[in-house]
Amino acid sequence: MPCTIGIGKQDFASLREGNYFYIDKTKLISQWWESGDSVTLITRPRRFGKTLNMSMMNCFFSNQYADRQDLFTGLEIWNEEKYQSLQGSYPVIFLSFAAIKADNLQDTKKQIKAQITEVYRNNRYLLDGALLSEQEKKEYEQITKDMGDAECSLSIRTLCSYLFRYYGKKTIVLLDEYDTPMQEAYIHGYWKEFTSFIRSLFNSTFKTNPYLERGMMTGITRVSKESVFSDLNNLSVITTTSERYADCFGFTEAEVFASLEQFGLIEKKKEVKRWYDGFTFGSKRDIYNPWSITNFLREKTFMAYWAATSGNVLINKLIRTASAEIKEGMEDLLQGREIVVTFDEQIVFDQLDHAQNAIWSLLVASGYLRVEQVEYRGAWRKPWYHLMITNLETLGMFSDMFAGWFENSGTNYNAFIEALLKGNIKEMNAYMNDVALTTFSSFDTGNHPSERTQPERFYHGFVLGLLVELQDTYLIRSNRESGLGRYDVMLIPQKPEFDGIILEFKVRETEEEASLGDTVCEALKQIKEKQYDRELIAHGVPEDRIRCYGFAFEGKRVLIGAG
Repeated sequence: MPCTIGIGKQDFASLREGNYFYIDKTKLISQWWESGDSVTLITRPRRFGKTLNMSMMNCFFSNQYADRQDLFTGLEIWNEEKYQSLQGSYPVIFLSFAAIKADNLQDTKKQIKAQITEVYRNNRYLLDGALLSEQEKKEYEQITKDMGDAECSLSIRTLCSYLFRYYGKKTIVLLDEYDTPMQEAYIHGYWKEFTSFIRSLFNSTFKTNPYLERGMMTGITRVSKESVFSDLNNLSVITTTSERYADCFGFTEAEVFASLEQFGLIEKKKEVKRWYDGFTFGSKRDIYNPWSITNFLREKTFMAYWAATSGNVLINKLIRTASAEIKEGMEDLLQGREIVVTFDEQIVFDQLDHAQNAIWSLLVASGYLRVEQVEYRGAWRKPWYHLMITNLETLGMFSDMFAGWFENSGTNYNAFIEALLKGNIKEMNAYMNDVALTTFSSFDTGNHPSERTQPERFYHGFVLGLLVELQDTYLIRSNRESGLGRYDVMLIPQKPEFDGIILEFKVRETEEEASLGDTVCEALKQIKEKQYDRELIAHGVPEDRIRCYGFAFEGKRVLIGAG
């Protein structure tokens, strides 16, 4: 009889005690222990079992679970006798930063200090007897959410020393979702101040701690060593392109199909693959999103379960304000094409506004793009990544994001699209000026782009919106070669009853053009002289069914004319 499917079960002990649906990932325990690494950082997308796996590690190693062998009976790890004797044999400190979310530095520090205070509270038995001196007991009691930064930075190391004296064994430290407060710090503008605080805590805990047996951290991103792990030379970093632990997070295809069989859904496997497959870790392909699979097994309905669990605030901001080149890459991805880019897999948050390709690193780490192939070029073997959108679910997430750029600003974007398809110039002008006025600032990178570059950023965001609205009826192309040049935007109809449409965007040259009307004429003239209609004609669109529009920009003013 199929077991119960519990959604969001992240506590390993309660999951096993309740006989809830579980796919065995205990191989992570043996693989990690055999590695011998002092400190391991494993990055995986959100909702990929990081917290459940960390809870599993805690239940396995912690001496607080010394009498809970039942939690592992029947699982892969229990087939090896040496691991049976290892279970429940170490002091363990288990922390999670998953809920550390605040819009200011002081509240973030207090939340982290409150987490550490809770760990101290759970180990108050150390205050009994003469293990600690009176001064140490006094200092123990002073570990509260109001402790100073210096006391906080040493607090985990100090607790490890107390546990060592009590048990005679060094401590295993587990830190889940270590980078959540870092993303918050970047989004809300206190990144530099926060890194000095967290760097001290991490270095004291994981670098200069003689009472540390081993440490494991999990998160979504690999934050640069220089930012938070300075001089931590014993850190083993496992990213989404690393081979180690490749199938320890997420479900393999064999595991998914076996689960579908178990719950009488095997006939749905092709559609399940289309929706939820596509993640790659190292050379392991066909890794499925466990959150979506678990939800599908229970609900038996195809939905964007995973994409609905996050607001994607950081990714949304970075794509919206990205350069035209980045948006062009997103256009290709949205239409099912592969892009090839180079980037550094480590995230330097304070460079995200300046390092153009950092967005690709974040999208890969977050699971929204999959790595099809990595090729190494040149004498220095620089990595170039072949990327595609991961699956149908993530495609829907991007579509909702791009549509939201216009919807959230209260513009008449949909009304503009309707006017465009009808060829109503008057309405197009009214609606486009409304759209431009209310969304230009959304595409500002914060680096004060010029009036010449701002429309370029805007129109590529505009194209992404077109792709969302019209992809069922038109092929949307931008900045492609046709005739004797490169047009800005082309709508190629997929049905014979629709017209082909060419859009050309131009910023007014004040020295050469007396008015926006002159700029419109120049745009239309360019369409004709460069023969941009050649591609539409090649697709079988008759010349009399091709509509051309010139868009003239001056600041936030737009004038549209037809030719």
